[in-house]
Amino acid sequence: MRFSTGQALSILLAAGATMSADAAGAQPSKDWPIHSVDRLKPRVVDPGPYTAPLPAPSDAIVLFDGRSLEGWRSESAANNPAPWRVVGGAMQVVPGSGGVATAGSYGDIQLHIEWMAPDPPARSGQDRGNSGVFLMGRYEVQVLDSYRNDTYADGQSGAIYGQYPPLVNANRPPGQWQTYDIVFRRPRFDAQGRLERPARMTVIHNGVLIQDAVELTGPTGHYERPPYEAHPDELPITLQDHGHPVRFRNMWLRRLEGVP
Repeated sequence: MRFSTGQALSILLAAGATMSADAAGAQPSKDWPIHSVDRLKPRVVDPGPYTAPLPAPSDAIVLFDGRSLEGWRSESAANNPAPWRVVGGAMQVVPGSGGVATAGSYGDIQLHIEWMAPDPPARSGQDRGNSGVFLMGRYEVQVLDSYRNDTYADGQSGAIYGQYPPLVNANRPPGQWQTYDIVFRRPRFDAQGRLERPARMTVIHNGVLIQDAVELTGPTGHYERPPYEAHPDELPITLQDHGHPVRFRNMWLRRLEGVP
């Protein structure tokens, strides 16, 4: 299914209702070994061409304005500036420099982000245009050049990494801008640190619904599904350095704490 910008945002705002993975049409993560190559690959959907950047709403927090990395820090050393570059109005990964994190911390959010895989593409599988968007630094939406590029289903672009493949593969070719619109509901813990409600995510990729209010089994990981551990209600968003010069731009979010 494909949505206009207005429809996509309406669906994102309505994504508070919990749906099971079966209702969403996705295979529950617990039913497959992590990164199984036998898991059914999502069918390919042409999302149509990129048109124009989506303007930030009036109540949005702009994370990157296309000029300065002032709102970002080194992921490994929060007091150090972000080690990436600004190229043509985009934030570009400097391979080997490490990930970056927002200076601010966030919980429940609506997040818009645009990214571009390098063109021409190099190599294949997970070694092609790889990065990731980590909500609260723990819960990853995979960034990968998945255009005519085979890899395990729960590791292609738009996957909740290691848990849920996207419902469909809605990638544009490398060298073209891709959009993610994400509604993230953080996990809830009680006063003793016990999980009361798991994290939940809805993702629209290039106007196409690919994750429908899925409940995360815990933090995402490579060949592991770690359990939940209590953490603060707000934490930085991080972007991954996976050794590829992926670009990001037009990043903004809206806080959803207190919104049903």
